[in-house]
Amino acid sequence: MTNKNTQTLSAEACLQAASELLARRESNEKGGILPDACRPTNFEDALAIQAATVKASGKKIAGWKCLVPLNPEQIIVGPVLEGTVQQGGTCFVKSTEPGKTLIEPEIAFVLGTDLPARAEGYTDAEVDAAIATTHMALELLQRRYAPNDDLIFADRQADCLLNQGIFVGPEITKAQAYDAAEIKLSIDDASYDGKHPNLSAQAPIYWFVDFMCKNGLNLEKGQAIITGSYAGAIEVPIKSTEIKYEGLGKYNVEFKAL
Repeated sequence: MTNKNTQTLSAEACLQAASELLARRESNEKGGILPDACRPTNFEDALAIQAATVKASGKKIAGWKCLVPLNPEQIIVGPVLEGTVQQGGTCFVKSTEPGKTLIEPEIAFVLGTDLPARAEGYTDAEVDAAIATTHMALELLQRRYAPNDDLIFADRQADCLLNQGIFVGPEITKAQAYDAAEIKLSIDDASYDGKHPNLSAQAPIYWFVDFMCKNGLNLEKGQAIITGSYAGAIEVPIKSTEIKYEGLGKYNVEFKAL
């Protein structure tokens, strides 16, 4: 999805940016700001680099991250690559610091049907009907930029907003997911008063499906969509960890370094 009126980067420049960001994903090494010739300056540039990243990876889109925009200049959407959505007792992660990784506690919505792009978009009721299951989930994060005060939002957007993947935890009911504006969380011995940034786990998926499908994107059955962290980014040791969402459930996952 791109708008030629605002996109400034050529297809070749987008591919150059995507290739560099994919190399950082694989090597787990941070790099500087992209060269001016392929650096995004706006949302459309960033989305074009996201699309080039998916194409250059040779992988399908297995999921998405999104949030209802809190600022019209910062639209939060990012594809999650095939092979990085995990389930079960073990979760493989890239480290952020030696022996540590970054996670965000979220809720995942898994589509049970395709939602093809269409000009009229989708109603909330249609999105509800398309959601097959809801789950406790973790967004897995990876820092691919070295710390730099000159980074702008488009830089992060182009890099899929730090996404490394998604861990899909145990299933919860739709009613539980839709009532989860606030959740008390614990990760091993640490506790958090979790609060969804949109005060609703489902509001972002309604916005995201309608926005993206109106703009030419096909969403597919089986894709997992996460909609915002209840406690920001949390650095945790790479080891067996207990995750608890009070009133919803708990589970153990063993993080292992890639």
